[in-house]
Amino acid sequence: MAKSQQAFNKLEKQKKKAKKKQDKLAKREENKKNKTKGADLESMMAYVDEFGNIVDTPPDPTEEKEEIKLEDIQISVSRNNEEPSKKKGKVEFFNPDKGFGFIIEKERRQKLFFHINDVEKGFDIKDNDFVEFDIQDTPRGKACANVTKA
Repeated sequence: MAKSQQAFNKLEKQKKKAKKKQDKLAKREENKKNKTKGADLESMMAYVDEFGNIVDTPPDPTEEKEEIKLEDIQISVSRNNEEPSKKKGKVEFFNPDKGFGFIIEKERRQKLFFHINDVEKGFDIKDNDFVEFDIQDTPRGKACANVTKA
């Protein structure tokens, strides 16, 4: 019984091998028929039409091109709606001994650093004061400048 099973497995392997070989030959023939390698240059070319779309046909040289006057071209810079220069916020922490603190910006809830030198003269700053300030970029990140009472 074991010997017949071995013969059956051997036959199955041979059948699979023969089928694989036949499939490979068929695929090779298919590739020869649909050969794209070595195609002429014209069939590989693509052109861009007047609207910027890629097409297979070359542009018609007899067709008149529409002339555009320089005066008709409008170039302008879109204006960004700039945010107001003064931001509002609340002093979350202030250390009078060391002269620095943090303000939480009202709109973005962003915590920003400030130093006593950036506070307007004559303004006693305390925790929980509402203030107005400008934001400036520093080497350590964003910080407040021109801090005044709101």
